Amino acid sequence: MGFEIERKFLVRGDGWRKAVSDSMRICQGYLNDEQRCSVRIRISGERAWLNIKSATIGARRHEYEYEIPVADGESMLAELSCKPLIEKVRYFVPVADRVWEVDVFEGENAGLVVAELELDHPEEPFELPEWAGEEVTHDARYYNTCLSMRPFNRWSQEERYPASRE
Repeated sequence: MGFEIERKFLVRGDGWRKAVSDSMRICQGYLNDEQRCSVRIRISGERAWLNIKSATIGARRHEYEYEIPVADGESMLAELSCKPLIEKVRYFVPVADRVWEVDVFEGENAGLVVAELELDHPEEPFELPEWAGEEVTHDARYYNTCLSMRPFNRWSQEERYPASRE
């Protein structure tokens, strides 16, 4: 059984950009509406994956991922996935002995920037970079599957910028 343990934070400013080691463009779509799990197709470059992840809220979730032919992935995104698709550029940013993933969303989620860090266990210590803002690990609105159903550009100003984040 596969598990993913991941912490997610909003990103403040552009300070992270000077440390980027690599990046990749990602396009992904969901084949279901996430009652018990999300079923996702992701294409990045010349590779594609089918990913199944539990709908559990929090840092630790069941996850299974399988590489599939790119042509199959493209067909599933075009014909079977819920719209809109999630479009983003993922930047890899080394901090101390770890590599953070900073996702800069495009399309209907343009303006949203989040950073993720995968861990071996939920209480594992890590260095929080200066550009990491509010933790949103337990806020399902920031899950990609939720962003595909209700994109960031449909959020009200209060939802995007609550007083507690100013």
